[in-house]
Amino acid sequence: MATQARGLHGFRVFLEMIKIEHSLFALPFAMVGMMWASRVSGLGLWPGWRIFSLIVLAMVSCRSAAMAWNRIADRDIDALNPRTKIRAIPAGLLSLRTANLYFYGSVVVFLFAAALLNPLSLMLAPVALLVTLGYSMTKRFTPLCHYVLGLGLGIAPAAAWVAVRGSLNWEVVALSGAVLFWTAGFDIIYALQDEEFDSEAGLRSLPQTLGKARALVVSRGSHTVAIGLLALSVWLIGAGVFGWLGVLFAAGLLIYEQSLVKPNDLSRVNLAFFTLNGFVSIGIFLFLLVDWLVRR
Repeated sequence: MATQARGLHGFRVFLEMIKIEHSLFALPFAMVGMMWASRVSGLGLWPGWRIFSLIVLAMVSCRSAAMAWNRIADRDIDALNPRTKIRAIPAGLLSLRTANLYFYGSVVVFLFAAALLNPLSLMLAPVALLVTLGYSMTKRFTPLCHYVLGLGLGIAPAAAWVAVRGSLNWEVVALSGAVLFWTAGFDIIYALQDEEFDSEAGLRSLPQTLGKARALVVSRGSHTVAIGLLALSVWLIGAGVFGWLGVLFAAGLLIYEQSLVKPNDLSRVNLAFFTLNGFVSIGIFLFLLVDWLVRR
């Protein structure tokens, strides 16, 4: 049994366990939601440091709580899977008590940030928690768990919009839908690695239910829908040339991502999942930011 990490080292192990760097996937879309809401509200590009800081704090803490709960709930399953048994809890690097402490701390921080934003943010905060925490349970009974995860990330731009405006409007719904289907598409790719284990452990996923080849077809369909919804959101918000270039940029990267993975060749799954999806989210944000700056 490995020596359990404590103190500052334990916190670093926790951050590694929840893959804090993967907040990058959804954070740029939250910034787009914030930017668009500021523009619609007549605030310009920037709602101010207070709202910006609270949005980042709420999003990172909500995701941290969700990932911590996922690792806690799946600790026994992870211990059986050769790919995941090296994770902090099953490997003995982090105690269950410490993981729970960080989980509850993340929930408190999230609710605190939501309360400081506006009444609607606080009212919807439990809904966001229910979706993001509930994903961990869905893989036990439905192969559509990838879309629940997608909904968890898709909340980000809508939540940022609500944080700025104190209301939820249709302009941002299409963008949230785009994030939902984009996330589901790449999560299906990631789940290809565990098709055999999921079948043995009684877990559900689209690769486990449909097989690798058909699951990849669904993943590609999901990414096609994601691009369509992204285009709709750009049209609804009235973006210009750079906004549409952002759509083409995302489409090109997703086509390339899909080309990297074959049912009988999963050697480049990590490149498709980790690297390219970071480029997708950051790239879309930068194109939409430039679009706003050149037309202000």
